[in-house]
Amino acid sequence: MDFKNLTIKSFQEGFRLKEFSALEVAEELFKEIDAHDSEIGAFLSCTKDEAFLAAGKADTLRAEGGELGPLAGVPIAVKDNMLMAGHITTAASKLLEHYTASYDATVISKLKSSNAVLLGKTNMDEFAMGSSTENSAFHITKNPHDPTRVPGGSSGGSAAAVAAGFTIASLGSDTGGSIRQPAALCGVVGMKPTYGAVSRFGLIAMASSLDQIGPFTKTVEDSRILFDVIRGRDVHDATSTDFNYSPTEEEIKKLKIGIPKEYFVDGIAPDVSKGVTEAIEKLKRLGFSFKEISLPHTKYALSVYYIIMPAEVSTNLARLDGIRYSRDVKDVKKLKELYIKNRAHGFGAETRRRVLLGTFVLSSGYYDAYYSKAQKVRRLIQEDFDNAFKEVDVILSPVTPTSAFKIGEKTSDPLSMYLSDIFTIPANLAGVPAISIPVKKYGLGSDELPVGFQLMGKHFHEEDLFGIGELYERE
Repeated sequence: MDFKNLTIKSFQEGFRLKEFSALEVAEELFKEIDAHDSEIGAFLSCTKDEAFLAAGKADTLRAEGGELGPLAGVPIAVKDNMLMAGHITTAASKLLEHYTASYDATVISKLKSSNAVLLGKTNMDEFAMGSSTENSAFHITKNPHDPTRVPGGSSGGSAAAVAAGFTIASLGSDTGGSIRQPAALCGVVGMKPTYGAVSRFGLIAMASSLDQIGPFTKTVEDSRILFDVIRGRDVHDATSTDFNYSPTEEEIKKLKIGIPKEYFVDGIAPDVSKGVTEAIEKLKRLGFSFKEISLPHTKYALSVYYIIMPAEVSTNLARLDGIRYSRDVKDVKKLKELYIKNRAHGFGAETRRRVLLGTFVLSSGYYDAYYSKAQKVRRLIQEDFDNAFKEVDVILSPVTPTSAFKIGEKTSDPLSMYLSDIFTIPANLAGVPAISIPVKKYGLGSDELPVGFQLMGKHFHEEDLFGIGELYERE
C-alpha cells in the first residue's frame, strides 16, 4: 500500500479497519525520508525512536479497544521553532544549534495527548525570517514539484514534507504569510488561524503580535481536523482564547465572498491570475455570490509590517546573547566582546538585517516617526477588514504574486523577496484567519507549478473558510 498519499481522514479510516498499523506507516514514511529527503531537505532532524514508541502506543490502544482520537497514530512533522522536550530546537540558527528544549510547546503537548506520531523537526528560514527557506543556517529546502525552485518560507520544510509525501500533515508558524505562501508554492493546504486561536507557548518568538501556529495538510478537511486538536485557551498564553462558531452547510452556502480590488493588480504572474480566476469561477458554479470590495489601506501593509515586525524581532532576539544559549567563541577577553562575537557569528545575514532595522525604528528620535505611526496605520488596516466584513462574509485573493521562483533568484534583492508576502501580510496585521487552498490537485511531476488562492474570514470564523474550502474540494 502507498502510504505517501494518505490523508488524516483516510489514515483514520484504514487504521480503524485494521488495514495497516501505525507502526507500519511510520516505518514506511521514515524509509521514504531516508531515501529521498537528501534531495529535498525538508527535515533538520528526525525523532525515530519517539515516533516508533508513539506508533506502538497507538497500535496498543487500538488493540485494547481504547478510544481513538482523530490523530491517533497519525504521522506529523513540526517546524523547528516549536519546543519539543529533550530534543534540539534550532529555529534553523547556528546560535541555537546545541539548544535542547526543556519542555514541550503547548501544541506539541496537545499532539502527544492525542497520540499523534511526531516524525521530526522541519527546516525553515532562520528564526522564521524569510520567504524561501534559503535563509536556514543548515541547508536549503527544495520544492518537491521542481527541485530547482524554492518551497516558499519561512515554513518551507513543513510544506515540502507534506507535498513530498514524507508526512501526512505538519505544523508551521505564520507571521506574515509563512504558512500560506509555502502552501501555495508547494500545492498543499496551509491555514493561519485567528490571532489567539492557538497557543504560542513554546514557539520561539519572532514578532509576538503577529505570530500564529497553524496546520499544513493535503486537504481542507484535514486542516479542520488538525486545527481542532491544537486550538483553544492555554493558561500559559494570555492572548489565547476558547471560541465556538459552528455554521451548518446550508449557512456556509449562503456566505457572500468579497473580491478586494487592491489585490487584483498589474504584476501578478499570468499562471497565478489564471488559477485564481479558475477558483472564482468554480465557486460561482457552486452557487456562491461575489461582491467587489475595497481594502484601501492595503498599499501600506508591506511598509507597516516591515516596521512593526523588525521592532518586535529586535526585542525578542535580545535575549539570545550567546551565554545561556551558548556558542563557543575563543579568545574573548571582555563580556561585550563575547556578546558581539556570539551574535555576529550566530545570526545569519537576514536576521542581522531585521534586528538592525528593528533597533533603528525603536531608537530615540525615531520611535514616533516610524513605530508609533506604523501602529496607527495598522489600526486603519484592521478597520478596513471590519468595514469589509459588514458587506461580505469571506474575502478571496491570490496568495502570492508568482508561483515558485528559482533558488537563488531573489537572494540578492531583499525587497523583491519581501514582495512575495504582499497578499498575506494584511491578514496578520488584522489578526484574521486565512487559508491557502490549491486551485486544483497537482501531482508530483506535473508540468504545471502549483497555484493557490486565499480565503480570509472574520475573527474566529475559521469554520467559514473550512466550509467553503471543503465544498470546493468536494466539487
